[in-house]
Amino acid sequence: MHRREFLKLTAAAAGTAVLGSRMAYSAAEPLYTISLAQWSLNPLLFGGQLDNLDFAKTARSLGIEAIEYVNQFFFDKAKDMAYLREMKNRAEGEGVTSVLIMCDREGRLGDPDAAARTQAVENHYKWVDAAKYLGCHAIRVNAYSEGSFDEQMKLVADGLRRVVEYGAQHDISVIVENHGGYSSNGKWVVGVMKLVDHPRVGTLPDFGNFRISENESYDSYRGVAEMMPYAKGVSVKPQVWDDRGNQSDIDLYRMMKLVVDSGWRGYAGIEYGPKGRELEGIRELKNQLIQVRDQLTQAG
Repeated sequence: MHRREFLKLTAAAAGTAVLGSRMAYSAAEPLYTISLAQWSLNPLLFGGQLDNLDFAKTARSLGIEAIEYVNQFFFDKAKDMAYLREMKNRAEGEGVTSVLIMCDREGRLGDPDAAARTQAVENHYKWVDAAKYLGCHAIRVNAYSEGSFDEQMKLVADGLRRVVEYGAQHDISVIVENHGGYSSNGKWVVGVMKLVDHPRVGTLPDFGNFRISENESYDSYRGVAEMMPYAKGVSVKPQVWDDRGNQSDIDLYRMMKLVVDSGWRGYAGIEYGPKGRELEGIRELKNQLIQVRDQLTQAG
């Protein structure tokens, strides 16, 4: 998982980016490794200009050696061993590491209906199996429910815990991304993590996904700071939110310093590809991440 240890740090003073004691930077170990999230290429994939099987080759052509799949692009192939074998062979042939599978459209893990919640839990098992076969370390799930703040926290924790327990049997972690609703509230996600309380559960802070609803957002820097003690990856986007529903360009140095100062070491997944210039956008963000990494290493 490219992470020194499962850290349980406490975010200092509300709104700050200070997370416990700082881990010294080391030139011998990169502060983070750049990976490519498949969603960056979603216009090309949905438009038929790129096939899922060519994802690893495309990442390699961009100079990226680790990839994060999205199940929507091979949704009916989770149990198709011939297809998964081809995915694995192509990634290995390109010398590309398979990092995780982002899972959507499998039901709400916090559904108030117990039967529906159980079905959602079981729907994720096949993706744990697929992730294991492909050589990933985790699957990313959504934390959706309905009801009050506390009710949703308890319901999601129940469903999530069951997926986590299945994942643990296969050495696969189950990680939650801030993806709308209460899951885009950093404090709420931390509450879920504490309720599940398992070394195989974690978070995937997404810099640009702190929009709770049409009229409500959560400060991206504070949200990432709160989620980092449980992080097993990060999703990098070039824009962030404040508490007033405003979006702005990211201060990438500030954000990545916050990330590495938490003690985390792992994959920084680019999840950005502006329609019509997907490859160019990915290259630009990759170069910015490299520059920031060099600056952070020198500063350390």
